[in-house]
Amino acid sequence: MKSKVKVAINGFGTIGKRVAIAINKQDDMVVSGIVKIKPDYNALFAKRMGMNIYTIDKEDANEFKKKGIEVYGTIEDLIKESDIIVDATPDGVGENYKKLYNKYGINSIFQGGEEANIADISFNALCNYDEAYGKKSIRVVSCNTTGLLRSICALSNLSKIEKVNAVLIRRGADPQEIKKGPINSIVLNPVGLPSHHALDVKTVIPWINISTAAVVVPTTLMHVHHVTIRFSNKVEKNDILEALMNSPRIILVDSAISGIQSTSQIIDSARLSKERGDINELVVFKDSITVDDNEVQFFQAVHQESIVVPENIDAIRASLELSSKMESINKTDKKLGINKILY
Repeated sequence: MKSKVKVAINGFGTIGKRVAIAINKQDDMVVSGIVKIKPDYNALFAKRMGMNIYTIDKEDANEFKKKGIEVYGTIEDLIKESDIIVDATPDGVGENYKKLYNKYGINSIFQGGEEANIADISFNALCNYDEAYGKKSIRVVSCNTTGLLRSICALSNLSKIEKVNAVLIRRGADPQEIKKGPINSIVLNPVGLPSHHALDVKTVIPWINISTAAVVVPTTLMHVHHVTIRFSNKVEKNDILEALMNSPRIILVDSAISGIQSTSQIIDSARLSKERGDINELVVFKDSITVDDNEVQFFQAVHQESIVVPENIDAIRASLELSSKMESINKTDKKLGINKILY
């Protein structure tokens, strides 16, 4: 039997811990260890899950030992024992570790908070898995960009896309980020239009003509996008529905049947059937889909804490040449319970 790929995780916050849990559910990979800076509740969770904990340097290990948490070595020790590393450190921090990864020649997966030039390619499994195959370093794009790419690529085969316009209503912070706002405010994108999301989408599908605008609102639950796609030819609503229903990792929510009209209801319904209430899928509001000749518009919702998790799993397989595109997507989705049902 072929041995499992050993995956190191640097950073064990919102994304890192979810990726680690997802890796250990796969039959071809396993978490070799996680890197933590502070002996906080996430470190205690990792210990309870049986994951080996490593620190940045030996001095940090003393703080862990004081709290009864065993440390297995430093990040360099972990890298030597692993086949690939997923960098899930805070935005912009991954750049500090890139030289270390290069020093040991280990394949690396970065997150969307890093600049696109940190890796050989920016990645979305549905859009450019084959182009990422065998790449030494891969950047999984952000939650918002992942959501946009899923719907765009799902609809791109219907007709040539002439233009995409998207307005993003972004959550202010993740639930545990108690020091962030905004409070009682809607914050505009400080650098104007388009927002950076359009440029990020183009790092994966450079052929797309897209413009985005974004505002930040005081909620922690999800992002919401209003997407308008103009095709070169007339499209039918049934074709739009069929394309979205047949695409992996997209859920169509029928508000008339479910009564779901908000992000809070999406999260509440997900808690009934999804682990931790995580929604790895993109949620599209079926009732909002409106077609006018060659133009379609709709609302979609993105669970920022979990939508990129399956992309990280597929990026590992692509980088190490473990599986073809649909083989990897199907494996990942089956093990994570990703389906077309929200509640």
